[in-house]
Amino acid sequence: MPALYDRIGDGYAGLRRADPRIAARLDAALGPSASLLNVGAGTGNYEPENRQVVAVEPSREMIRQRPAGAAPAVQAVAACLPFADGAFEAALAVLTVHHWPDPAAGLCELRRVTRGRIVILTFDPRARPWLTDYLPELAALDDAQMPALTDYAAALGRVHVEPLEIPHDCMDGFLYAYWRRPEAYFDPRLRSGSSSFRALAGPHAGLERLRSDLDSGAWDRRYARLRHLDAYDAGYRLVISG
Repeated sequence: MPALYDRIGDGYAGLRRADPRIAARLDAALGPSASLLNVGAGTGNYEPENRQVVAVEPSREMIRQRPAGAAPAVQAVAACLPFADGAFEAALAVLTVHHWPDPAAGLCELRRVTRGRIVILTFDPRARPWLTDYLPELAALDDAQMPALTDYAAALGRVHVEPLEIPHDCMDGFLYAYWRRPEAYFDPRLRSGSSSFRALAGPHAGLERLRSDLDSGAWDRRYARLRHLDAYDAGYRLVISG
């Protein structure tokens, strides 16, 4: 069957770019490992240049958009990784586990082929960023597709979970990246960089309420503190195993 991003991945490379602050946090979490497997690698964002990387990506469209000089990519799915036990010192999975058809099987495979550290950037479905006040269907989608944080330990063994606050000028265009730039959500091009918005049927009545509140000043009265924050805990989490 075609991968999800064969359908929705057009233009992805132009909308989703690695934010260097998030990249540095991921790189530090990976520790000193030399060989790295990046599962659900997409176009290669967050693949460190100081390691020997092999990418796994199910979507031909994503592989096509990988830049020249990117790490070699294998077309495969997380639940069936074509590598020997313990083939890699470390593994990385960035905002991808919720797209896996069988997350539990994929996580077990990730643990099988990795003899050291596993770092996963995911989202805590219990979190409720302010955007869900206007679009509660996003919260429902998070509940439906995001694994609970407890699911990671069940597959990987003991894990450590750390919050990843998102900088106010985040360069990556994932769903809650524009927390201090609410006007950005009116741009259909920016929304198209989020699989969650792609999954929601439009038009989005909540965005009209957001526009009205921004015009009236109600949003700023309610969320004034956000305008003064450099970073925000929107619910993104680093799950670290090993």
